[in-house]
Amino acid sequence: MHNLAIELHLKGFIVTGSDDEIYEPSSSRLAQYDLLPPVTGWFPEKITSDLEAVILGMHARQDNPELARAKELGIKVYSYPEYIFEQSQNKQRVVIAGSHGKTTITSMILHVLKYNKRNFNYLVGAQIEGFDNMVKLSENAPLIVIEGDEYFTSPIDPTPKFIHYQPHIALISGIAWDHFNVFPTWESYVKQFELLADSLPKAGAIIFDETDDMLDVIGQKERPDVVSTPYAVHPHRIEDNKTILITAEQGEVPVLVFGSHNMKNISGAREVCERLGVTDEQFYNAIRTFKGASKRLELLGTNATVNVYRDFAHAPSKVEATTNALKEQFPNRTLVACAELHTFSSLNKGFLSQYRRKLKAADVAVVYFNPLTLEHKRLESLSEDDIKAAFKRDDLKVFTNSAELETFLKSLTWKDANLLLMSSGTFGDIDLKKLAADILA
Repeated sequence: MHNLAIELHLKGFIVTGSDDEIYEPSSSRLAQYDLLPPVTGWFPEKITSDLEAVILGMHARQDNPELARAKELGIKVYSYPEYIFEQSQNKQRVVIAGSHGKTTITSMILHVLKYNKRNFNYLVGAQIEGFDNMVKLSENAPLIVIEGDEYFTSPIDPTPKFIHYQPHIALISGIAWDHFNVFPTWESYVKQFELLADSLPKAGAIIFDETDDMLDVIGQKERPDVVSTPYAVHPHRIEDNKTILITAEQGEVPVLVFGSHNMKNISGAREVCERLGVTDEQFYNAIRTFKGASKRLELLGTNATVNVYRDFAHAPSKVEATTNALKEQFPNRTLVACAELHTFSSLNKGFLSQYRRKLKAADVAVVYFNPLTLEHKRLESLSEDDIKAAFKRDDLKVFTNSAELETFLKSLTWKDANLLLMSSGTFGDIDLKKLAADILA
């Protein structure tokens, strides 16, 4: 939402906003453009008939007083995805969806398009090198690339966000049960992606990971006048802890990202770019310089024998893919993999078994969670035995105190070893960059 506010401000719109809590980096970035509300909270008196529209965020509840006032005055209320569609009706719309990989695939496509000086708009969920803002909505761009989320659109609209974008091209990177609080069954979750595929117009295209069994069924389904394009892991080899793509026409192409999941991401991005008129030569010239999206296998520090990474991985499939990737890339190094359980799904006893053996590739496996987060989300308490049983790993180290976790990590012998920190949270506000520096020292 704050990126959209900044983009509309830069376009010359008069933008105001309210929220009950504003975190970093949103608060400092809004302040930079003089858009930060002087006080937090909801103020229905701010909603007047002078407003052209209200854009409703996901975390404003149905009984929000400002929303009630907007309805009372008959002001047009958009959800975030509805407004993005409103601003891109006359553009070719590409939506990148899936339980995992969508941020990275979107980032790869944006990197390739920018490298080749294409004119395009975008919406992406992570900071990317070379892009100041995560939303771009210009009048003259013929194309918009959107990272599409399956989560509910708004408190008053349970439609998945990606349906509202009405894509011409949709990529689905994989389906692994997530958002347990919204989709309580596997079937209800899968249904959202089927709805996206079925919504494609004539002359549209669906691009999908054919190695995902459920997605292969959805992708191969007969749809009149819709092109179906599968992809899989890009041919590659690993040499001296470096990954090199193997291509038919462009020879061997060294890349900066690694892991089988990223080799799939590259294949998917390539298929999308090809449909957008990017040649293989243009694609591979660009992808060799792609460094990855923020917090996606992000290198926090390195020396001759140790690397420290952080990753946004929080769902079971992401934890497994990221852990496997590091072990494949550095087979001769000890891998210490640390995952924080932070989301509603990951802390729910009914969902926890989805993490079974997901840390199998780690030599030292660690799980951290904050009991206060359980209280805040009104979830049943968890014990160390609950966590070990769910992950199916008796030697699992479980921490509920961030200081104890930090002490444990610093106590390990760091030589020919890598540390992987996976979370959508903060590990109890540990300064991860300082931790990396201390370990490397």
